[in-house]
Amino acid sequence: MRSLNYVQRVSLDFTGTLFPHAICLGDADNDTLNELVVGDTSGKLLVYKNDDSKPWMTRTCVGMLTCVAVGDVCNRGKNLVVAVGAEGWFHLFDLTAAAAGKCDSSSQHEFLSADDQKPFFTQHIPANTKVILISDIDGDGRCELVVGYTDRVVRAFRWEEPSEGTDLGSGQLVLLKKWLLEGQVDSLSVNPGPEGLPELMVSQPGCGYAILLCSWTQQDSSSSGEDGPATPGSEGPSRDVVLHLTTGRIHNKNVSTHLIGSISKGSKEESSKCGLFALCTLDGTLKLMDSSQQLLWSVQVDHQLFALQKLDVTGDGREEVVACAWDGQTYIIDHNRTVVRFQFDENVNAFCAGQYTCKEGKNSPCLVYVSFSHKIHIYWKVELERMESTNLLKVLEEKAEFKSHLKALGVDAEDAAAVRTLVADLLYGGSQT
Repeated sequence: MRSLNYVQRVSLDFTGTLFPHAICLGDADNDTLNELVVGDTSGKLLVYKNDDSKPWMTRTCVGMLTCVAVGDVCNRGKNLVVAVGAEGWFHLFDLTAAAAGKCDSSSQHEFLSADDQKPFFTQHIPANTKVILISDIDGDGRCELVVGYTDRVVRAFRWEEPSEGTDLGSGQLVLLKKWLLEGQVDSLSVNPGPEGLPELMVSQPGCGYAILLCSWTQQDSSSSGEDGPATPGSEGPSRDVVLHLTTGRIHNKNVSTHLIGSISKGSKEESSKCGLFALCTLDGTLKLMDSSQQLLWSVQVDHQLFALQKLDVTGDGREEVVACAWDGQTYIIDHNRTVVRFQFDENVNAFCAGQYTCKEGKNSPCLVYVSFSHKIHIYWKVELERMESTNLLKVLEEKAEFKSHLKALGVDAEDAAAVRTLVADLLYGGSQT
């Protein structure tokens, strides 16, 4: 297992406290460049841009924020910022117009009135939210909002607008379905099933997961027209839950588990087959599986893993699995089970990974750590040339011009000892034995 030493980082000021799911990366202002969105327990929503240590925008919400997300939740073709509080208040922010207005301002930091900082839409949904997901979970091409709660319940909502409504704030969230799980819900994700259709997955304790069936798709197919509101789900708990356990030997059946789905394989052909997803547990188990329940690999580490992300660090289109522990130990694992690790130098309050625009005016892979010392640290240069271990001679052999240079020097490229001696002489100025 190789150890990495990332050094290129920026530190952002953050004086609040936050829940683990109240941080995300996304294009909040629809300029194709990603921002960092953070919600704290006092109800402040902070948006950071580039390498500026101060928040680029600040907004005010009701109650303490437990989860934030960026996505096209209203299906209008543009991203909105979603912030949900523990008390059940759902907030929508449209930062596109605000970003355009700030381009004409001489100051990068804004000073807004109280009304300007409020969301353009709020709605009360059931309280005790824990994690949210914006994604197409039923394959109809429209995004839904999925909310996981502390009482083992998951609810799916869809944004619906009146037929004559043109204003973005004229709609509302409509409940589609409610599921009741056996264990705590720590993660929500979508993964392509064996037939290529999206499957809504939730983590379950003991390195397990459940697939939640979207039964309203059958109801909608029998209804006429698409302009009417979706069939709302009842508040009664649903039985459309398919539970899966990934191992026969569970050391602790109550250990918290996280999952991440839709891990890119890098090939369009392969992506059309079974989707890949990963699981991690607090006691150090990491697994990569496909939607046919085939285990691709399993790794056991001696750190408490509390966050799981996906990130393409090699630039080959295949996303690696990234897991972070409370003490800052971070593992990056590829599809072939090659593991590299990085030690962040502080204990971690929250963690996320993804694309962020930091210094070079373009999105790049980043690791984001929230420490307990009022700082957010973004490592913005985390690309790796390769995941597997190698040596200088193997790297040189991959270069087309290497053999021609050897031939010009009168060295046989097939003579490994002679090549090794030549390289040693060039590096160290003398023969090495």
